[in-house]
Formats: sequence, structure tokens, C-alpha cells
Amino acid sequence: MIIYISGGVRSGKSRYAQEMALRLSENPIYVATAKIWDDDFAQRVQLHRDDRGPEWSLFEQELDLHLLPLENRVAVIDCVTLWLTNLWMEHEQNMEQTLTAFKSEIDALYKINAQLIIISNEIGMGVHPETELGRKFADLQGWANQYVASRADQAIFMVSGLPLQLK
Repeated sequence: MIIYISGGVRSGKSRYAQEMALRLSENPIYVATAKIWDDDFAQRVQLHRDDRGPEWSLFEQELDLHLLPLENRVAVIDCVTLWLTNLWMEHEQNMEQTLTAFKSEIDALYKINAQLIIISNEIGMGVHPETELGRKFADLQGWANQYVASRADQAIFMVSGLPLQLK
């Protein structure tokens, strides 16, 4: 089962996903897809770590999430944007290859007998990217989000800390 949660920056996506995971399991998994590239981002990651208690198992995995031992577990995957960035770099900013690889990963995750809560940013609702590369990534993110939402059993959009049920 896939539960998809999207929204803007600081919309409450992670908090909501973590609360949901703890309602579904006493020992959920947190899958962090981030590559830490600077001190500011390291501090943001630390805030997320501090939010979670000892009941959480942590996997830090930038690619190939379907290879993680998620069977019969509840897992929060945070987040599509950073995971997609990793794929984007892996495929040398080729949109078609990146989207194909991403869809294959989602399809593989869908086949796992687990409850997966997948978080993503709606970056297309923010400031219009200044560069061509930024605009391409925003498009890629939009297509990736649409794909996850289409495969999801449930979809939630977070606005100002409030969940809106989409599906």
C-alpha cells in the first residue's frame, strides 16, 4: 500500500507522515533519501532526526530504495524531491532517463508487501525557477509526483499543517 503525502515547504508533511506511521506501527522505518551537501542542510536533517524517537529504524539510502528490507513494515520515505535529485544526477540531468528510472523504482516499491508513506514537495507551486536546469527539474518533479499519486492508494495534500484528502 502506498500513501502519498505532498505539499509545500514547511507544510507539515513530515510531521503528519510520522504521526501516521506511529499510529500504524510501534516500530516504523524512516527512509532518508537525502545527500547532505552543506552545513545548513545537515542542520535541517538533524532537526528531522531529533523529531523521531528510539522506536524508529533508520535507513539512509539515496537510490535503489526497493532493495531495502521493508517487507511487512510501515515505512516513511522522505522525500521524493531529494531522491529524484539523486536520480537526476545519476542520469546526468537526462529527464527521460531519470523519469523512467524513478517510475521503475515506484513500481518495484509498489510490489513490496508494506505500508509505504511517500512524501514529496510540490515545488511547482513555489517560485518559478530562474535557470533552465531548475525549470527542467520542476517539470520532472511534477511528472514524478503525478506518477506516485496515480499509483498511490491514498493521496494527501498538506496546507498550513492541515491534511486535505485527495484520494
